[in-house]
Amino acid sequence: WAVAATAPAVGQRPLLLSLVFVLPFLLISGIVGQLTDKFEKAQFIRIVKAIEILIVFVAVTALSIHGFGLELTALLLMGMQSALFGPVKYAILPQLLGERDLIGGNGLVVAGTLIAIMFGSVLGISIAPVAGHSMTVLTAMLLLLAVFGFLASLAIPRAESLAPDLKLNLNPLSAGLDTLRMATQQRTIFLSILCISWFWLFGLVFITELPEYVRTILGGGTSQLRWVLGVFAVGVAMGALFCERLSGRTVELGLVPLGALGLTVFPLWMVLGGPDAAAPGRGADWTDMGRVLTFMGLTGVSGGLFVVPLYALVQQRVTPSERGRIFAANNLYNGIFMAAGSILALLALSAGLNVAQLFVVIALMNAAITIYIFFVIPEFVMRFIVWILVHTMYRVKKQSLHHIPETGAAVLVCNHVSYMDPLVIMGNSPRPTRFVMTHKIFRIPVLNFVFRHAKTIPIAPMHEDPEILAAAYERIAEELEDGQLVAIFPEGKLTTTGEINEFKAGIERIIERTPVPVIPLALQGLWGSFFSRKDQDAVLKLPRRLWSKIGLCAAPPIAPERVDREALHDQVLAMRGGWR
Repeated sequence: WAVAATAPAVGQRPLLLSLVFVLPFLLISGIVGQLTDKFEKAQFIRIVKAIEILIVFVAVTALSIHGFGLELTALLLMGMQSALFGPVKYAILPQLLGERDLIGGNGLVVAGTLIAIMFGSVLGISIAPVAGHSMTVLTAMLLLLAVFGFLASLAIPRAESLAPDLKLNLNPLSAGLDTLRMATQQRTIFLSILCISWFWLFGLVFITELPEYVRTILGGGTSQLRWVLGVFAVGVAMGALFCERLSGRTVELGLVPLGALGLTVFPLWMVLGGPDAAAPGRGADWTDMGRVLTFMGLTGVSGGLFVVPLYALVQQRVTPSERGRIFAANNLYNGIFMAAGSILALLALSAGLNVAQLFVVIALMNAAITIYIFFVIPEFVMRFIVWILVHTMYRVKKQSLHHIPETGAAVLVCNHVSYMDPLVIMGNSPRPTRFVMTHKIFRIPVLNFVFRHAKTIPIAPMHEDPEILAAAYERIAEELEDGQLVAIFPEGKLTTTGEINEFKAGIERIIERTPVPVIPLALQGLWGSFFSRKDQDAVLKLPRRLWSKIGLCAAPPIAPERVDREALHDQVLAMRGGWR
């Protein structure tokens, strides 16, 4: 705030300072990623937090003497410390947390980050008048926060280096370019990083311009701004923490489109339904403030739902020894996007747009960009459809799904009760699964979109289409050799009685060609549902209930040499029990 007082036009001050802050992200991220991968991460974090204490002394000195150049230097150093800390705080999580805690851990990190940013903004607004008369309060506050951060870092468990022999490249330019190239090697990871970077661009513009929006559009002051920032922070924290509950503690990409939708709809609703400008001398209208608080809170929730699964996806799918460099690339792209966002906002405001109009532009850009991303990665939309269908129709009781391996090839076998069976398994599997299913189900409208983009393998009996059958076995072998998870329904058809039909010989043929572990699954409670064949053909009867309780359980893997279709049948039957 002291720096802002000496900067150019009021609406542009925060954006100019944001450019200074993100500059280190562009300059040193390539080197930081290498350091994160090469050294033990907990000690690295402690060093970074110790550096923060030294930077606080520089900042306090700069503010005491009102030296604008030194103030900018302090801000630049804080940006450097953030660039050092960014990759390691995400790279360390998979080493400290289990697969089922990854979403929750990322939710806490994202929630903590946004709450800290908002709390810092509110605290800065609150103590700025006092700091103008006495530097003691400001010095004590900054030192207290920095020391607390360092003390907290002492409790972080060790996380050993995953690339101790990595040769460091200390050239910022070539290291940065190498890091960016590494991130582009896996398309899904790269596009997820772009989505994360867009989120931070979106957040930067909103956070930096909210004070101007409250002042010029709502006619509010410091008190109203505290409320808006606080509600937005709480919203993001709630969205980030909701992810764990809504996803069933798995990396659920279906939440990303839901969050993206909210990031467009709620800001537009807030701005377009509000005043164009504050009336002179009117002060804040609490009706307008109530609407703004509501929609800022919902925007925050949407942001949490959008970004947390993306962080977890990158952590889950990247090579562990490259995780630090990939998150350094994320840092670098975040910096590029935030700098671009600041420049875009400066140009828009200089061209005569007010803050409300700038928010509309950013919300519409969010719609266009996310539509493009989802078009080129249909997995997001496919998972969204699956998540909506499964969570609208059913409450799933999950048992022992940790037996489904996180990596490596395996075959899932399950009883076949309804047309929803693949979606129930797909929506609760911790990783992408290639389903083998009859070509008739594969062609069902709407579901066909999901199955195609899930790389489902259609199959037909020999007497119907031997070519489809032969192609299916070839695809199954290819997917297993590639280390994928393949799921089959060995009965070869839906049950018409509720009982489990005999298992066909296909499972033995698959394992004979490609010996991999087999994980038995059992679906419970789907018999009698709208998509089962109880009483008459599926989907030709009225639904009996929505959000009914069903079950999905798994058993430990069976070694390929012990796979026997009759034994598998008996095991799945025992797992299902009497709950058909």
